Amino acid sequence: MKGIIGRLTRIFFTYSIKFISLLLAVSIITFVLVSASPIDPVQQYITGLGTAVSPEQRAEIEDYWGVNEPPVERYFGWLSELLKGNLGESAIYRRPVAKIIGERFWNSLALMLCAWVLSGVIGFTLGCVMGMYRDRLPDKILKKICYIIGSVPAFWLGLIFLLVFSVWLKWFPVGFSGPIGVLSKDVTVWQKLYHLILPAFTLSFVSFTNIALHTRQKLTDVWNSEYVLFARARGEGNRIILRRHGLRNILLPALTLQFASFAELFGGSVIAENVFSYPGLGSAAVAAGLNSDVPLLLGITLFSALFVGIGNMIANLLYGIVDPQIREVRE
Repeated sequence: MKGIIGRLTRIFFTYSIKFISLLLAVSIITFVLVSASPIDPVQQYITGLGTAVSPEQRAEIEDYWGVNEPPVERYFGWLSELLKGNLGESAIYRRPVAKIIGERFWNSLALMLCAWVLSGVIGFTLGCVMGMYRDRLPDKILKKICYIIGSVPAFWLGLIFLLVFSVWLKWFPVGFSGPIGVLSKDVTVWQKLYHLILPAFTLSFVSFTNIALHTRQKLTDVWNSEYVLFARARGEGNRIILRRHGLRNILLPALTLQFASFAELFGGSVIAENVFSYPGLGSAAVAAGLNSDVPLLLGITLFSALFVGIGNMIANLLYGIVDPQIREVRE
């Protein structure tokens, strides 16, 4: 019992140091990039007001946002407020950053989880089919499809889906997370899922081809192994061999690649959310970047880094549970 507690304590301490270092580096890089942006945040704020502002009022806004202070001083001022639990106030939304992240996070999480599950299921299934029929017609067709989809930009694919399934066929809504004119609290779960299908399907195309091709290669290696040849000699068919020998050997590599693709999905959600006007963290991050909203962009960037880091930590722990050899090597 003490050994397990000690091992968990070491793991927690190691990941805590990594998280702190990662978040600090991300915050510095993001702050430097936003500060170097040619966009004037005060002018963007005034433009959003839609009213004329006198020079005196502009000076008051500049003092309020602290844009005239040295960058280093502004960064440490923001960092000191962060340590107090205050992420600041968004310049474009005029609301606390923490509330904006809290509201939009659940939309982005639902989108990414649906896309993550779809990419894993589709990619693993296609990879098994290609591996079982390697160098035959199904394998050749599916492999070419994967290569084509993998080379197509996600935003272009999203626009094509939007044009075909929303504009021409009218099977799905044009965008948003609910019907237009309906308050968010009145939107039903089925309506949210209905608006989520097309963005999630588009986002799943970001990573499923890698999983499919990787699974195909791993299954091909299993198919050429001696124990599979022995199973064939005993009269076992492809499905039985896949169930008894194939899945246990290709599941862990596919799981590893699937968890590694979560960070890629997080980045791809920015494109999907903007194409489909989906109100998530990605669309808020783009708006913050275009308007030089430093507090909001820093808050979303830090939250995204923390979220992806926690996901990677959970993945590493799962690897040790699935494959005891990995746990022994780390120990």
